[in-house]
Amino acid sequence: MPAVPAPAPLPRSFYDRPTLEVARDLLGCHLIVDDGQQRLIGRITETEAYLGFMDTACHSSHGRTQRTEIMFGAPGHAYVYLIYGIYDMLNLVTEAVGDPCAVLVRAIEPIQGEDTMIERRNGKRGRDMLNGPGKLTRAMGITKAAFNHCDVCSGEGIWIEPGTPVTDDDIVLGPRIGIDYAEPEHRDAPWRLRIATPQLRRQLERQAAKKATTGE
Repeated sequence: MPAVPAPAPLPRSFYDRPTLEVARDLLGCHLIVDDGQQRLIGRITETEAYLGFMDTACHSSHGRTQRTEIMFGAPGHAYVYLIYGIYDMLNLVTEAVGDPCAVLVRAIEPIQGEDTMIERRNGKRGRDMLNGPGKLTRAMGITKAAFNHCDVCSGEGIWIEPGTPVTDDDIVLGPRIGIDYAEPEHRDAPWRLRIATPQLRRQLERQAAKKATTGE
């Protein structure tokens, strides 16, 4: 068997920056989960930025709680929480201690360990296998119990490595998903970042054409 490459996680300084910059630069990077038996790798294709106190869509905007405590700590840690009691959401803490911001990893594409991902997604393949934050955590085996508060700069268990750089021309910005409760300026802010695949470009072109025709 070939030797497993030594972990090469992104340094803490990568996360200790403005959250929108981190969200942008995570696109194309590799999300890695290693349980000691198998290493799964996915290329990050979609993120969302959450900007702390000033962002009413951000959990920490409601204050410091047991749930959000990790967001107030050092950057470069995993904040994993459950929604609907079912789906685990992987976030990466950003910015300085006391400035509780994070980036949600919303979608990936498989690089290594695809058969395991398919099995964990009950046979799902292709685009629908990993195109959502709860889908990717299920496929990668990322749970709140296992990975909440983990140091993603340690190279142990879960971490991020550099991948394929993405140019600005290949990034699509838009409003975030599922935050109707937020104030309009935050609900509508273009803080969702996606790699512009050919399929996504066609989808956006169809939406633009429909809007031009119907005004909707």
